[in-house]
Parts: sequence; C-alpha cells; structure tokens
Amino acid sequence: MCTKAEAGGSNMPLMVGAAAVVAAGAAYASGAFGEGDALPKGMPKTGDATFDAWVQKMAKASPADPRDTPEFKFITFTEKPPFTPKHKSLMAKNLSDEIWAKYKDAKTSKGYTFSNAIQAGVLRPHLGVGITMGDEECFELFKDIVYPVVKGWHGFDPATQYHKSDLDASKLKFSSAQAKKFDEYVVSTRVRAARNISGFSLPPGSDEKDRLGVENVLKQAFTSFTGELKGTYYPLGGLSKEDEDNLQSNGFLFQKPGPAQLLGAAGAARTWPDGRGIFHNANKTALAWCNEEDHCRIISMQNGGDIKSVFARFCSISDSIKAAAKKNNADLMYSKRLGFLGTCPSNLGTGLRASVMIKLPELNKDPKKLEEICDQFDLQPRGSSGEHSAAVGAKWDISNKQRLGFSEVELVQKMIDGVTKIIAIEEKIAGGMTPDQAVKAVK
Repeated sequence: MCTKAEAGGSNMPLMVGAAAVVAAGAAYASGAFGEGDALPKGMPKTGDATFDAWVQKMAKASPADPRDTPEFKFITFTEKPPFTPKHKSLMAKNLSDEIWAKYKDAKTSKGYTFSNAIQAGVLRPHLGVGITMGDEECFELFKDIVYPVVKGWHGFDPATQYHKSDLDASKLKFSSAQAKKFDEYVVSTRVRAARNISGFSLPPGSDEKDRLGVENVLKQAFTSFTGELKGTYYPLGGLSKEDEDNLQSNGFLFQKPGPAQLLGAAGAARTWPDGRGIFHNANKTALAWCNEEDHCRIISMQNGGDIKSVFARFCSISDSIKAAAKKNNADLMYSKRLGFLGTCPSNLGTGLRASVMIKLPELNKDPKKLEEICDQFDLQPRGSSGEHSAAVGAKWDISNKQRLGFSEVELVQKMIDGVTKIIAIEEKIAGGMTPDQAVKAVK
C-alpha cells in the first residue's frame, strides 16, 4: 500500500450519500479544474499557469479510452511532461528524454500505457513516487524507470538484488518475558499488507470484468475461512444502513479516493463502488479490503501485544487467498526481484507493515528523541497527528520502516526486538535516567 502521504490519506472512513456530496463539493476549490475543463471537476491545479494549460491541451487532444467514465478521463501525453519545480516524485526525477522516447507509445497486453502509469505523478506534483502500475506486466515493460524509482524509494537495487519471502510465524523469537512487557505497554497490535492476483489488472488499469473477477476470487477465499477466520463479506454497493453504521463505528470502511489523491488521479476510483467490499471475521481480528488500492489489503489485528498470534493469523489469510487464486488457475503477483507486486512501487517486497500502539509517557515528552531512537532500530513512530507529532495519551504507533529486501519474518522480528529495547529505554527514563543515558544503558 502507498504511504498515507503518497495515497493522499485514502484509508479514511467511507463517506456515502449526502455526506459524500458535501465533502466532494468542498474539494472543488477555486484552485481546481471546473466544468469547462477537460480534466475531472475538482482536480486541483498545480498553480503553474503554463503547466496547467499544457495539461489541459493534452487532455483535450487525448483520444477516448474504453476505460474512461463520466467522472474520469485517461490522458495520452504526446509530449514529455514539462515538469515544474513543484514536481517532487522519483518518476519526474528519473524520466529522461531517452526513457520518454522509449516508452511514450508503449503499453501492456492489457492496454495500460506509459501515459496511464505516469498520469497521477504528472497531475499531482506533491507525490513522492509518482508512477502507478496497471498490471503486473508494467514492472518488466517499464523497468527502466520502475527500477530507479524502486531504488530511490527503498534503497534496494532490483537490477542486482533479489527479494525473499518467509511467512512461517513459528520462526519468530518472542520470549515469555518479552510477551509480558508487551502486554504491559502495548495497547494493540496489527500486521497488514496487500495481495494481488495474477492475470487481473490492478485497480488503476482495471475494467469491470477484471474488477468483478478479482472480487469473485476473494469471495471464494473468504468463504473458505474456518474457525476464528470465519466471517462475512460486505459489498460496498449493497450495504444496508445497519451494516454501514456497524462498519463505520469499527473504523473498517474506506472512502472513495477523491480527484486530488493518488488513487483518484490514477483512475483507481472508476465505477465506484462496484466490485469493492470489506470482509471481517466475527472477532474483528481479521479484515480484508477488496479492490481499493490493491486487489486485497489484509489486516490482522487484536488488542494487546501478542504479535506472534497476529502474524500467524496474517500468514493464514495470505495462504488462503493464494489457495483461492490457484483454484482459479492463477497465483499471487510475485517477482523474485521485487517480491509481492502492487499498484504503488512504495509497497513492493513484503509490502508489510507490522505495528504496535504503545504507551510511552516518558519518551512522549520528546518526540524528536523517540524518532532518533526508533531510527536506530529501523522503526517509524507516528504520533496522533501523524509523523513528527506528539501522541495524545502518550500512545504511539510504531512500525517497521523497510518493506523490500527483508522477509516478513525478519521485519516482524526487527519490530519485536526494537520495541523491546524502546520499552527498556522508557523504563530507565522513568527510573531517573536522561534519554541519552537510557539509550547508552540499553545498548
């Protein structure tokens, strides 16, 4: 999954009915394209008049795409985009004249063009990655730009390195002493990652047939769940008011991406909410999103600090989806070099985020110091208002930073070991040490 900044905050609760109309109307600010423009109403302008005029020229001249909808239009760029200083993405930085000449007319066998791939990064200058994949063929067809983007984002060179996967939860080392400390400090634990099914287009490039095909495979997987995983699938387009309120109250719903967000600009919100849905088990410890950013986002979660159980449940869900794909003569999208594949190159490899919500009253007094400590362990802390902010109630979300080049077991183990040391540092500060003294003592 793209980072929140990359996706534009797409994993907020779903808004439906009148609330959606009000929210959408608020987005149509004076700095956005309007009714007479070729781009979707509400698509923010870049603020550079020359560039915005160029975008309009490209949009108006673009031929119709069979995947266009009344709300969304794919643009065919016949010229290399004249990026502005506001364009920060790795795509923009790596799109040389040579790469443009090579790919400007290229498209996959499913019809996803290079223009489609870079559209979000062209229209939304703030994005960090700036390129989206419409199907798994994109990773090889466009690799002369995909690989540099991956290297720049992950610090991993897919031209010379290989990814590895390991979903054996029994390999985790988590002692009874660690478990006791986690239960004392950790409020909740979750592990999440995306899975995509080979042979189907990814959401930015998908059509109705592929979107419903993905949903069918996932529903087969959900139906096969037994024991604690057994649950219910809720299609977004058929939610009753009761189901909507229930899912909303649990924070399980996801909203339609707006035109200002990466997924909206890339075309992943077309024909919403058809083919999208949410699954959760009876205990609400297993959750899956269908056809949001990726085919399936898996989330395993529970209160407390039992990371071994949470990770084991995650692995079981992943294995079940893989089995359902194989029953349909398909498999999960996976590459020996890039690992699990998905819409955004920021979430390749394991694509995994293992996190704990943890109480750290002493370290909460100095968020910058906590960030420095977490960085030593390849972890990322998030406060109540996101990165670089303090946490209300001293409850921090701490997760692994890396996604690619390490196995799932290795990343979860890094999180366990790092959080164990952070708890030890917290206790030494509470005992009278300064943060610097505590860090040295724990090392």
